[in-house]
Amino acid sequence: MDHFDYVDGAMQVEQVPMAAIADAVGTPVYVYSTATLTRHVSVFRDALATLDNPLIAFAVKANPNAAVLATLAKLGLGADVVSGGELLRAIAAGIPADRIVFSGVGKTAEEMRLALDHGIYQFNLESEPEAEMLSEVALSMGKRAPVAYRINPDVDAGTHAKISTGKSENKFGIPYDRALESYAAARDLPGLDVQGVAVHIGSQLTDLAPLEAAFTKVGALVAALRDAGHDIRTADLGGGLGVPYDPALPVPPSPAAYGEMVCRVTQGWPVRLMFEPGRVIVGNAGALLSRVVRVKQGAQAPFVIVDAAMNDLLRPSLYDAWHDIRAVTPVGQRAAANVVGPVCETGDTFAMGRDMDVVAAGDLVAFMTAGAYGATMAGTYNSRPLTPEVLVSGDKWAVVRARPPIEALIAGDSIPDWLAD
Repeated sequence: MDHFDYVDGAMQVEQVPMAAIADAVGTPVYVYSTATLTRHVSVFRDALATLDNPLIAFAVKANPNAAVLATLAKLGLGADVVSGGELLRAIAAGIPADRIVFSGVGKTAEEMRLALDHGIYQFNLESEPEAEMLSEVALSMGKRAPVAYRINPDVDAGTHAKISTGKSENKFGIPYDRALESYAAARDLPGLDVQGVAVHIGSQLTDLAPLEAAFTKVGALVAALRDAGHDIRTADLGGGLGVPYDPALPVPPSPAAYGEMVCRVTQGWPVRLMFEPGRVIVGNAGALLSRVVRVKQGAQAPFVIVDAAMNDLLRPSLYDAWHDIRAVTPVGQRAAANVVGPVCETGDTFAMGRDMDVVAAGDLVAFMTAGAYGATMAGTYNSRPLTPEVLVSGDKWAVVRARPPIEALIAGDSIPDWLAD
């Protein structure tokens, strides 16, 4: 459920007309709904209500906007970060360090020092060399780093290959069958406090069976590690629960169904459970608002050329991802159309032959379910400024990231002395 609705024939977000935002800020622009964020956090938390003190750490990579993070911080969420930059964003937004988990395969010594300085809750280690480096860094600071190993369970998540992370050929984690050996070595590293196990098998999962298979393996590993004398106190079950993009496809499992499975599989585990939801919290809470530049007749269907492009919303180009495209003020007619952006790439295509609202030059369209992996993946290809972002709360709204002027982008370059003349 989201809070983008039609009132008197025009789309509004909560109590704010989308057209009013477009007129004031220009397009393209990302628009986020506080009410939707709040509801999604509540639904996810309710799904885990029978667990004892779970840590819900929002996956910052899904949407790192400071206002979004501050909203989630006020709702009590922690953060899952994968870079020093994301760590600093989370801290700046008010997320306490003792609710922050640091994941990712390429943590540098500098990032490790930063996280240790702030006193984060846990590092999710992805390799034995990383464990050795972190131990050395922690010792140099007179600290012990709380860690878990991320386990690669060799489970196919059944999602897009580029966002599948739990198969043996993926770069993430240590192999499941090497876990006991790796934990034994980590226990001998004086700078580490080995406290947990972590797993994350992919993103946009639409079936609970792979998750249950991975969690079952984690449960067996927790028991084996404790039998081997390890003081395992946490289990990070990752994120990845999918959201509905294409209404023609089956609806992904609900958080309630996910929570029921988790509670059943983890019953009796002597650990604190941790979760890293991202898309399921912010996906439906955002839309990319764009204006039609012109409509050009194609060989089979018209090309609807909009002012948003692949640099603003990369998912369709990168993953062949599907986003519902709606007219902000529909005229009541539908037809097949190709929706494309102005970037000089054939890959700058949002949809081909899409049955959608008929639109004309100057009309507004909204790309739905764009709150996750939208603005955060944006770039400046074709010298296009980054997309602004707006947060709505009831009848109030604010620009929470302004559109930078093109002059600022140009000013970021420098011309060497030998070309100055």
